This record gives sequence, structure tokens and C-alpha cells, in this order.
Amino acid sequence: MPFTTFIATTGRGLTRATLTNDQWSIESALIDQAVRCLAIDPINHATIYAGTHGNGIYRSTDRGISWCPIGLAGAIVKAIAVSRLDPKTIYVGTQPPLIYVSRDGGSNWAELVSFRKIFSRRFWFSPAESPFKAYVQSIALSPIDPKIITVGIEAGAVVRSIDVGQTWSDHRRGALRDCHSLIAHHSNSEWLYEAGGTGAGASFSCDGGATWKQPRIGLDRHYGWAVAADPARPEVWYASLSPSAFKAHSDGNAQAVIFRSAGGAAWQPLAGGLPQPLNFMPYTLLTDPTAPGHVYAGLSNGDVWHSIDHGDTWQQLPFNLKSINRALIAF
Repeated sequence: MPFTTFIATTGRGLTRATLTNDQWSIESALIDQAVRCLAIDPINHATIYAGTHGNGIYRSTDRGISWCPIGLAGAIVKAIAVSRLDPKTIYVGTQPPLIYVSRDGGSNWAELVSFRKIFSRRFWFSPAESPFKAYVQSIALSPIDPKIITVGIEAGAVVRSIDVGQTWSDHRRGALRDCHSLIAHHSNSEWLYEAGGTGAGASFSCDGGATWKQPRIGLDRHYGWAVAADPARPEVWYASLSPSAFKAHSDGNAQAVIFRSAGGAAWQPLAGGLPQPLNFMPYTLLTDPTAPGHVYAGLSNGDVWHSIDHGDTWQQLPFNLKSINRALIAF
């Protein structure tokens, strides 16, 4: 069945939309916290993690209704990833760019100090926000090999470990250095996807993150933000792009388009009911692991759109999350 719960970061707290008896209800949570990222336990969807700007990690065990802090107090948390193979293993990325791991569901945390030894990190720099230090934007975990971790930096690199974070490669050639989103395919460990502010705006790997390509044919804009991939067909993936950073983050004038890549063919702009172009940036694209062909787009103004046919046609869902800034999860 389609997703029935959506939780979005709004810049200050969370908004939660829930479908019950064919009616959508809207609630707020963590309204006193600057929530920056979200992650859901892939096995137990009642457990959700939120990363905050300066107050570490919060956890909910009741589908996002109530929350409690679980560590890393004082940290600016930008990325969270929960292992599909062992949901008690949680990786967190921060600003400045550091990686922490918990192997007991968040009770205890340890820094992966080897991440500090990556050569190019001395050149990482992000103009996105004060104090203009780079940060970990995304963490992608292999769905079948717990040793493989891929990390995207805004702005500086996409790096990879194949030994549970004991050592790290430097930037993977072909990947985007200004990473905005980075995901691994739900089940196929060979495929990873990235959107970012450099190069073509989108890139992918089909060898587990070792090498990357930036397909450009069909793209008429190159500032990428979100990516998603079909759960049954890893060669079918989606990216949201805008002409520039200025337009992407200008509500009402994002001039954004959602594109689809299928089997190496030229990118296709998706319409089928979507406004053309989108005035509000699709900060999140989601696919449903249990429903091939379904794809969701969460816009900066809080609207959520849904397609059941790989993006050929779309319908706007009958609720608004106030804003999506800039994370959205659904289950």
C-alpha cells in the first residue's frame, strides 16, 4: 500500500502527516529544535532518528510522535544512516566533517578517527552556511556488505571505505565534489546515486561506488539536489535539478525539473501533472521498496506529489507539511 506517514524537517522542528480512516492529520514535533536530518530504522519503522544543529541526536520509538535525546550533545548533525543489515548500527555525519558510529542503537557513540586522515579534507569548504566549513551531507551504506560505507561532503568529495571505516579512499573520480544527496540502492549493492552542485548535477556508480559517471544528455539544468531509484530496476533513477543554487533555494522561483534516467538513455523531464517548471525545489525524492514504479517528490513549500508509473503521471497528495527543509521520510 502507499505510504501513510510522512515526516519532514521544517527548519525548526518537524511536521508529521498521518493517514487514518481516509483522513490526513497534521502534527508538529521537536518544535524547539533545529532538525537537519532524519533516518528510519529499515526493519522497525516505529524507530526514527533526527539530527539537530547543536543538540545531537534524538530518537522516536513511536513513529515520530515523541522524542528523546540519545547522545552527541552539542554536535551539528547533518547526516544519519541506519544499517539495513544490523539496525543497531547507526552512522552519523557532522559539521565539521566527522563520522561517528553507534553499534548499540544509539546508547554509545565513537568517532571513526580515520576519517580525519583523508588527504583532500584540508581543501574542503562549503559556502552554504556560516561558519562556511564543509560537512558530511550524506552517508550511504551497502545493503549487503557491512564493510562498505560511502560518504558525500558538501563541499569537497565523495569518499569510500571498504573496511568498516578503518581506512578511506579519497574523492572517487567522476563523482560530484559538491554533494547534496547520496543514496545506495535498496537491494542491489552495485548501484549508488548522487545529486550535487558541480558537474552535470547528477552522477551514479554501478560498481559499488568505486567509479562514477555523470550522464548529461537531456539535462538543461545542472544544479542537482535529490535522487531516488526504483527498487526493482536499479537502472531507473530520478534527480531533481534547478538552473542554479540561487534559484533552487528561492521559493517561488526554483525553476526546477524532476528528470528520469532509464537504462542509460537520455534524461527525460517528467511532467504528467507536475507544474512546469516547479516553482518550489524538490528537496526530497523517495521510492517505496515494496512498490516498484512508485515515486514521491517533496517540495520546499511542503507539498508532496506521488506517481505510480515511474513518474509518467503525478498527483498531489491532499496535505501540506508547512515546508520541507530539507529532509523527508515516509513509511
